[in-house]
Amino acid sequence: MGAGILQALIPPPRTPKIIFSNQSNLQFSWNPVPFHGSIPNPAFHRTFRSLLPIFRASGGNSNQVEAFGSEGSGDLNSGNVLTWAQLLLKFAKDNFLPLALVSGVALGLANPTLGCLLHKYGLSKVSTFGIFLISGLMLRSGEIGAAASAWPAGMIGLGSILFFSPFFSKLILKLQLAPREFVTGLAIFCCMPTTLSSGVALTQLVGGNSALALAMTIISNLFGILIVPFSLSKFVAGGVGVTIPTKQLFKSLVITLLVPLIFGKVLRNSLSIVAEYVDHNRQLFSMISAILLGLVSWIQVSRSRSLLLMVKPSMFLLAIVMGILLHLILLGINALAVQLLSAIFGTEKSVFSKKENARPLIIVSSQKTLPVMVAVVEQLGGALGEPGLLVLPCVAAHINQIIMDSFLVNFWLQKDRFSELSKEL
Repeated sequence: MGAGILQALIPPPRTPKIIFSNQSNLQFSWNPVPFHGSIPNPAFHRTFRSLLPIFRASGGNSNQVEAFGSEGSGDLNSGNVLTWAQLLLKFAKDNFLPLALVSGVALGLANPTLGCLLHKYGLSKVSTFGIFLISGLMLRSGEIGAAASAWPAGMIGLGSILFFSPFFSKLILKLQLAPREFVTGLAIFCCMPTTLSSGVALTQLVGGNSALALAMTIISNLFGILIVPFSLSKFVAGGVGVTIPTKQLFKSLVITLLVPLIFGKVLRNSLSIVAEYVDHNRQLFSMISAILLGLVSWIQVSRSRSLLLMVKPSMFLLAIVMGILLHLILLGINALAVQLLSAIFGTEKSVFSKKENARPLIIVSSQKTLPVMVAVVEQLGGALGEPGLLVLPCVAAHINQIIMDSFLVNFWLQKDRFSELSKEL
C-alpha cells in the first residue's frame, strides 16, 4: 500500500515532442505522457538541453520552448494536490471519532468563552441525549438473535466489563498524581460499560462474530446504567471521600441515556422508512454522534480551561501512559481468560476456541465508553472534581484504546493471511 501511495505521488516522467507548424519557426514543447520502465539515458537529456538555445535563437515561440520539465508542471502540481487531498479525506473519514474528540479538546482550550456559553444553555445535555438517540436508531434487533449460540462467551464478556474491570479503580486511586482529578477520572472510566460502536466495527473488520460484539455492547450499556452508580459508590467514592447520591444518579442516567436509547429503538421499529434511511446512512449518523461527543468534550474542557493550563505537561503525559497501561492490562487479562477457558473445555468446537468468538470477546471486554463517562461526570455536578480535568485523560484513553485495538486487528488479519498461505503450500 505504501509503495502504491508513493507511486501515485511521484509525477510521471515526460518525453519531448517536436512540433512542425506551417510557420517557419520550429516549435518545441514538452508534454507529459505515461512512462514505464527505466529512466531514459542521461546523455539524451544533456543533448536536448544543449539544443534548447539553438531552438530559441531560431525564433521559436518562447512560450512553447520551455526549460526541461517546466511546461505541464501546473497540471502535475494540481494532480499531486488532488492526490494529497484524497489521502487526507480518507484519513479523516477513517479516523473521524478521534479527530472529533481532539478537535473538541483543542477548541475548549483555544476558545473557552463559547464553550461556557453552550454549557449555560444546556447544550451538553442535549448532545448527550442526541448521542444515545442515534444509538437507539442504529440498533438492529435481528443481529442480537445471532449471538445466542455464543452466549457463554457473551456472559464472560459482560462479567469482565461490568464486574471485573471496576476493581481496577481501587488500584488506580492509590496512584499519586496531580491534579487528583486525572486519577479519579481514570478510576471512573474503569467502571464504565464498553464502547458503543468501535468494538463492533473492529470486530467486523477482523471477520469476528459481530452479533456477539453487538449483543455485549447493547446489554452492557443497558445494564451499565443500572450498575454504574453502585460501582462508583463502592469503588470510587470511598477512595476520594465523597458520597455519591446513587438514586439521583441512577434517575439522571435513565433520563439522559436510557430514555433516548429506547425512544430511538422504538422509532426505528415503528417506522420502516426511518430504519431504511438510518441503515443507508450509518456512517453519516456515526459521524453526527462523534461530532456531538466532541461538542461535549469541548464544553467540559472549556469549563475547566483555567485549571487545565496549570497542569504540568509531564503530569498529563503520565496520565496518558496510565490509560495505555490500563487498556493493555485489560487486553492481556481477557486474552488469558479466553486461553484458559479454551483449555478447560478442551475441544476445538467449543465457543471459546473459535477465533470468531474469542476476538470480539477480547476487544469488546477491554474497551470503555466515553459518552457514558461524560454523562456520569455531567450528572455528578463536580462532586468528584472539576469535570474537564476528570474527562481529559479519559478522552486520551478512549482514543488510545481505539488506535491500539486497530493495530491488534491488523496483526490478527496478517496472521490469518500467513496461515492461509501456509495451508496452500
